[in-house]
Amino acid sequence: MNDVVNDVRLNLPNLTEMLSVFAINLFTAIAIVVAGWLLSRWLEGRLTRYIERRSGIDYDYTPSLARVVRFVVMAIAIVAALGRMGVQTASITALVGAAGLAIGLALQGTLSNVAAGMMLMLLRPFKVGQGVDIGGTGGTVTDMGLFTTRITTWDGVVVYIPNGTVWGGKIMNYSQAGRRRFELVVGISYKDDVARALQVMREVVAADPRVLVNPSPVIATKELTDLSVNLMAQFWTAAADLLPTKFEITRKIKERFDEEGFTVPVRSLDFAVSQVDGT
Repeated sequence: MNDVVNDVRLNLPNLTEMLSVFAINLFTAIAIVVAGWLLSRWLEGRLTRYIERRSGIDYDYTPSLARVVRFVVMAIAIVAALGRMGVQTASITALVGAAGLAIGLALQGTLSNVAAGMMLMLLRPFKVGQGVDIGGTGGTVTDMGLFTTRITTWDGVVVYIPNGTVWGGKIMNYSQAGRRRFELVVGISYKDDVARALQVMREVVAADPRVLVNPSPVIATKELTDLSVNLMAQFWTAAADLLPTKFEITRKIKERFDEEGFTVPVRSLDFAVSQVDGT
């Protein structure tokens, strides 16, 4: 009994030192996990606000991207805490790396869409609410996600386009420039007064307040064809005013031409049919 007591007394300093080291390592590991958790939450919030501020949009997938960053930071903190406790993290890191590689190979297409979505958020070739044409699909952007971009076409059809396709194709943004140019071509007969017709077009265009003064409108003779003298009116408007301005100016020019007695040459149907029959 005395021998046992003596052994305990002799080993007590070593045991105390081991417990002290274990307590320090445990405290440090807990501190690392807590610090990682706080840092991940902070980065999640900052990244969410950054994406929304840079892209000008607020959509459902922004938290998903920020949450991925949060999980990555937490994973690093947990591995660091395990290493502090003496756990061999090399095998864990290798296992996680192999699992990540396998998942990456299995989800190549999905991950490429995610990467493309991040590039779209960063470079902002378009925003929600803008009119675009992406790979021949024209309409208004209604949502931007990590995987797809949603467009409502001009005729009301909802189209989901993978971000990889969006990023790899040609993107035409109709709203980004802020102003648009329209060219109206009208044909009149060779018998009509070209100078007067140009003056009428100039008056109609100048009377519309939506037409921009700078750049100034261009009213000119465009070309001579076998059927008509084609006159051209080019003018700029704000992007939102393009279509209504186009429709109204086209109507007013037609009405003024009728008042002035100008004729718009039309190829005769009988002549066209005779040409087909060979008579």
